[in-house]
Amino acid sequence: MFFLLLSSSTSPLLQLYLGLYSLVSTASFVHVSFKYQLLITRQNNTATTMFSSPISKIYHKCRISLSHSFQKSRNFRSKLALEALTISSEENLILYNYPSFSGAFSALSAHLYHTHLNIPHLILPFSFVEPFKIHDFNLNALKTCYLLDFIGPKRFAIELAQLVNQVLVFDHRKSSLSKIPSYGDCPENVTFNVDVEKSSSTAVYDYFSSKLRTDGEGLSLVNCEDKDRLEMVLKYIEDGDLRKWSLPDIKAFNVGLNEMRPQLNYITNAYMFDQCSVEQLLEVNHMDLITRGNTYIHSCQDAVNKLLDRAFKLRLGKGFYGECLGIRADGNSHLSNDLGRELSLRSAEAGLRPIGAVIYMQRRNLKMCLRSTDDNTDTSEVAKVFVVNVLLLTYQRS
Repeated sequence: MFFLLLSSSTSPLLQLYLGLYSLVSTASFVHVSFKYQLLITRQNNTATTMFSSPISKIYHKCRISLSHSFQKSRNFRSKLALEALTISSEENLILYNYPSFSGAFSALSAHLYHTHLNIPHLILPFSFVEPFKIHDFNLNALKTCYLLDFIGPKRFAIELAQLVNQVLVFDHRKSSLSKIPSYGDCPENVTFNVDVEKSSSTAVYDYFSSKLRTDGEGLSLVNCEDKDRLEMVLKYIEDGDLRKWSLPDIKAFNVGLNEMRPQLNYITNAYMFDQCSVEQLLEVNHMDLITRGNTYIHSCQDAVNKLLDRAFKLRLGKGFYGECLGIRADGNSHLSNDLGRELSLRSAEAGLRPIGAVIYMQRRNLKMCLRSTDDNTDTSEVAKVFVVNVLLLTYQRS
């Protein structure tokens, strides 16, 4: 999915700036921020929407920012986290992939194991937005480090293994296989557990369940009541992680699971592994998530159906790049994916390009979301052309 912010200037110099930034950027969209005026003219029942701004103000008001490449990183590697690593006396460090449900539930299993045996441990999220560095760790105290649901940056695990007694890595992504060093280059105190047929959350749960039965003389990671509930949640998470999508109501489950993100947000809930939060995680029921997901899906579908009645034919670049169906969805940006998908199907049925365009205002910026259900249609090509050259949006009411 690609997002565009439609600008207003026809200045060749500004177009050149936009073109250069779009070529060198790996960002999802280019954001041009300035005040604009909306002008609408009509000719032969065709409405042309232009976005203009006084030339004299553009170079003072225009601010180009690349949302991923140049945006200031979130404070995941915060002073508080670095201080915890520096003064920590815990022997075991648990780093989990953030934000990832598989990573969070992997950390839950590790926490339960260490808690049962009263082993001091420190749990921190590892974000690739701003990853930890090797020199961040208090190497005098650390003995074992777990990397849950990720391998880390290049040679991260290898360099870490040179400073601690043991490093255990769990991941399930096929892309991680190529990051595992060859046998001769891998230290003996590093263990890579990468199973593309089993999600990290399931692999970590099985590992610590087995380890606790051995180390804890028959102890169970969770009680019988929580065990069935937790294993079913992990089974559904695995179905999504491995892209199988085979379990009943898996789509609704994932929608309901996404509703849990605030609960697993490390920034707003830094104590997500205290006793109260752990009990809440163990009470998560897959059927409750499915019910919540279905409720959300049905409400969204009702809203989508009402908005689709306003669809219009949209000419990309005065028709030079084809025509598709579009819609204004101000205040409904959360429906852009579903709207774009449905518009794409309807566009194809109408003999237009199989693209759906969803246009909406967000924080005083006009954005366009392009969505296609056709594997042979690359919306990124259209997006790039729009960012560099197309500053005019023409549409004809269907």
